[in-house]
Amino acid sequence: MIDQVTDNQTSRVSAGIKPALTRKLSRMMYEKVIIVTRETELEELTARFNTTEQAKFYLEHAGQSFTPIEQAHARYQETLNQLRTIIPRGIKSQVISRNLVPQFTFGEHDLIITIGQDGLVVNTAKYLTHQPIVAINPDPTNIEGVLLPFDHLKGMPILKDILSGNSLIKKITMANASMNDGQELLAFNDLFIGPRTHTSARYDISQGNMSEFQSSSGVIISTGAGSTGWMRSVYTGAVGIINALGGQVSMPENNGQMEWDENILTYAVREPWPSKSSQANMVFGVITPDNPLTLTSHMSDYGVIFSDGMEKDYLAFNAGLTTTIRVADTKAHLILA
Repeated sequence: MIDQVTDNQTSRVSAGIKPALTRKLSRMMYEKVIIVTRETELEELTARFNTTEQAKFYLEHAGQSFTPIEQAHARYQETLNQLRTIIPRGIKSQVISRNLVPQFTFGEHDLIITIGQDGLVVNTAKYLTHQPIVAINPDPTNIEGVLLPFDHLKGMPILKDILSGNSLIKKITMANASMNDGQELLAFNDLFIGPRTHTSARYDISQGNMSEFQSSSGVIISTGAGSTGWMRSVYTGAVGIINALGGQVSMPENNGQMEWDENILTYAVREPWPSKSSQANMVFGVITPDNPLTLTSHMSDYGVIFSDGMEKDYLAFNAGLTTTIRVADTKAHLILA
């Protein structure tokens, strides 16, 4: 769901009704605060045009107002400054860009704070083991923030209490793709397995005692947190097509939404093609801890696996590689209060 692509994708994943939240009181004591930030649109434009003035000149001459961009940047900086003031004295803190997260070594007793859209939470959580996340919405007027329980309107986190271990935590199930070459990839919302271009994905798919060769546009695997996003669009399209052809089906109960902490995943095959050599029977199913899903690639050099819309951070899935999709042992930990 995070670059320019994934922030948008995650917003769709996070849309819908919020599931009931089960809470667990944290007893962890923290030694350091790591603040994860993302570039504002102003910073991205400045990097592109070298200076803010040049960026403003370009946009205004294209008929676009620069004022909202400057205001959003100011709100973001104000949120960051406000956060810094509420970190108790004596607690170590460090600010890192989201671009450094994949290479950053998080400490055993770090508390992670993200300032940004839902996508920043999603793609930070994948690089943690057990460290909880305090997610702050820098612009609640414009960012819905399903995963962002804190902002200056609803209230900033009481870090003194959180740092002493007095906090409520929501555990969130993630998906794991394990390769036969030793590589692994976690997903907070969903995994995509398929071609990196608009060609057909070719692979063997198996689960339990079922197995077949498929040709399709790829396979989507969704967690509970992602069940209101990409997977919901799959349900919507399938229902619409069947009804248009004269059938009578409806959306699954609660639009297919699962609880965030359920230990199950769902998978759906996009545009499966039945032919003399390919089948289309295993097009939808549930993955449990005891019943993983396995795919073996028959794509020469264009197969990929990526998670949460992060197309730049992918695993190659070419001929000779096998991936097993499981409910991840690692859980995301989101502090609620």
